[in-house]
Amino acid sequence: MTDAASPPSQPGLILPPDDPKREVRVANPDGPNMRRVSLGDVGDTYTILVSGQETGGRYSLIDMYVPAGAGPPPHRHDFDETFTILEGEVEFTVRGQAYLVPTGSTVTVPSNAPHYFRNVSGNAARMLCICAPPGLEEFFMAVGVPAGSRIAPPPPKPTKEEEAAYLKWVEPLAAKYRMEIFAP
Repeated sequence: MTDAASPPSQPGLILPPDDPKREVRVANPDGPNMRRVSLGDVGDTYTILVSGQETGGRYSLIDMYVPAGAGPPPHRHDFDETFTILEGEVEFTVRGQAYLVPTGSTVTVPSNAPHYFRNVSGNAARMLCICAPPGLEEFFMAVGVPAGSRIAPPPPKPTKEEEAAYLKWVEPLAAKYRMEIFAP
């Protein structure tokens, strides 16, 4: 503990003034005005709690509802992701190594590390995902289908042909959002 006479922990640190244009954000994932998107190829429904635009480009926060057995294909991107598991048990595979992450735990995936996750709990899982810097939320809004609720069932699973066509369509969009998706 420091007293008033002690120097600051970072000498010369000058904080910018408060920016009153940045508003306090209270986000209820079940609220009626939330942006929600369902990814039929993945099976997940994502609710954008705080967008990068709302944080001045610092981070985004996404509530993820992941049905049993669901999760994205292997991919990587140029931003860090931190997941906190609120319900369920999710297996993350990062750089080829599997990590079983139970309820209450947090896992951070470094930028550019190849990874994917699967809900292995047998019931729906729920997690919060922080992306720093943001952008993933905009990718989801570009490629997903609007969902009516946080736990909306996904659209029907696409056929192999539909999934291949979808991945071909998503590939250039992924690059726009600093991502690379690997064939499942």
